[in-house]
Amino acid sequence: MKSLSVEQRITTIYTNESRRVLATLIRLLQGNFDLAEEAMQDAFVAALAQWQRDGVPDNPRAWLISTGRFKAIDRIRKNTSQDHHLQAFAHTLSAELATELPDDDDAIEDDRLRLIFTCCHPSLAMEARIALTLREVCGLTTEAIAAAFLVPVPTLAQRIVRAKNKIRDAVIPYDVPEPEQLPKRLEAVLPVIYLVFNEGYSASSGGKVVQRDLSAEAIRLGRLLSDLLPHADADGLLALMLLHDARRAGRTNANGDLIPLEEQDRSLWNRAQIREGCELVVQALKAGPPGIYTLQASIAAVHAEAPSAKETDWAEITGLYDILLRINPSPVVQLNRAAALAMRDGPEAGLEAIDKLMGLKNLKHYYLLYAARADLFRRMGLSQEATCCYQQALDLTQQEPERRFLQQRLSTLQNN
Repeated sequence: MKSLSVEQRITTIYTNESRRVLATLIRLLQGNFDLAEEAMQDAFVAALAQWQRDGVPDNPRAWLISTGRFKAIDRIRKNTSQDHHLQAFAHTLSAELATELPDDDDAIEDDRLRLIFTCCHPSLAMEARIALTLREVCGLTTEAIAAAFLVPVPTLAQRIVRAKNKIRDAVIPYDVPEPEQLPKRLEAVLPVIYLVFNEGYSASSGGKVVQRDLSAEAIRLGRLLSDLLPHADADGLLALMLLHDARRAGRTNANGDLIPLEEQDRSLWNRAQIREGCELVVQALKAGPPGIYTLQASIAAVHAEAPSAKETDWAEITGLYDILLRINPSPVVQLNRAAALAMRDGPEAGLEAIDKLMGLKNLKHYYLLYAARADLFRRMGLSQEATCCYQQALDLTQQEPERRFLQQRLSTLQNN
């Protein structure tokens, strides 16, 4: 087998190690994100030149961290000759060079946790947390994140800049929370990961149902958090994402058109991923009272293990939604429960439950409320009412495959 060139090895090391290197450099450079990013890039440029001559070191990650720290000091000294505060900062960093750098995995992984918790700090706006996490923890470019969320690149770049400034100005600590703070801080981290996954799993707008890169990054983040910080809520979230993502191949046809759950070819579902997700659900349930992600994952597991929509245990799903509503009484959960109730007790029961939600302000512009209501009217043979609701849903959705699906249902009703 042909051996890899130095350039190929550096590319592989960048892919596998750059986020670890960056996380440690941010700590060593006292939370200066921009300086750490520049130092990391300088270190990889130096590696390309030096490793060609001397060979790849035994511990390339430690070499890159050490070189990055030297490069940062050089940058400060060259650019801040008149700034006494930055000169003092450079002097402090120079004095710290005698300090042994961590070369064990545990210390490096602690830095990765620090980076996640800092990027997802509750004092940052949710949009900023998402942008900063995808940029710094995942390594996505600003252009890629902007394209994924259909946001102008300058707008996205400004969010990242403002988030970094907030971290600096508010002196947000670059640290893993203490055990007593962990549940509260996880409440700020987990929604970020899940929002990234949801945008990848079912895009809020645009021409595709799925943005695979985003959902894959969210699952990677979920794995990282679950591995580094074993916790029932983290396991529950990872299980939920795996179980949803396992159905990806069956959710659209060759033309990218949406296929509803009851019509999907379940042989296309990823069984290995379903097994892993179900095992994580059991693990999370054994750890204590279930949180919102574990309960949602439990519902997804019932769907995933059912041979068909008709053979799904809708009574169990409805019961799980009842428990979920007690700890998370959100309108969307109420709507999902109503849909499950319709499958368990019939469309009339589901419609009665949905009608009680029609006055909720949070659902007024939620197209799935009208789509669900339309489907129940359709199943009851009430074509005129179904047509009206499908049109309302169509007016609200911004995703092209969803629009095509709703338009198809609407056309079928009008042609009958």
